[in-house]
Amino acid sequence: MMQDLSSFKMPEGFRGRSAFIVGLWWIVEATLFRHSLRRADGFRRWLLQLFGARVGKEVIIRSTVRITYPWKITIGDHSWIGDYTELYSLGEIIIGSNTVISQHSYLCGGDHDYRLPDFPIRSRTIRVEDEAWVACHTFIAPGVTIGHGAVIGARSAVFEDMPAKMVCVGSPCRPIKPRLPEPVLKFVESAA
Repeated sequence: MMQDLSSFKMPEGFRGRSAFIVGLWWIVEATLFRHSLRRADGFRRWLLQLFGARVGKEVIIRSTVRITYPWKITIGDHSWIGDYTELYSLGEIIIGSNTVISQHSYLCGGDHDYRLPDFPIRSRTIRVEDEAWVACHTFIAPGVTIGHGAVIGARSAVFEDMPAKMVCVGSPCRPIKPRLPEPVLKFVESAA
């Protein structure tokens, strides 16, 4: 047999909190978080912090964002999390400062070991470093690091680490060119 889901067992402590706290978060997320006013970012930050998330100053997080386990989330100062983004935080998800995760992106902090018949669940940390931009509809696989200042193009599927200060696109995602700051870009263009 390739896969016997009747033998699947959730590892003890995998969720990081009791079933009561997990259930309470899911109720709060579906009500207070989801139905908060569009510009009530401070209120949503407070709710996340109440449930153990580490959220920096002036983070913008839309009410349509879904977060599985907030106690496994870290978001640096001045970062933006766009509409309908899913932070599937089976493992830790660490988002740096001045970082953008655009709408409809999916950060997947866990998967299953398909090689074993009991299909065990596993978690792996995702890191999106400072000043990175993950454009809309991007999938980021478990264990991936997006380097400092990297840009991940829209609808990319990222299955391996992406280097710092590079524009990366595609499925699978690949680096295609350096991300140059505006003054350097103007100098390069004028020299051409």
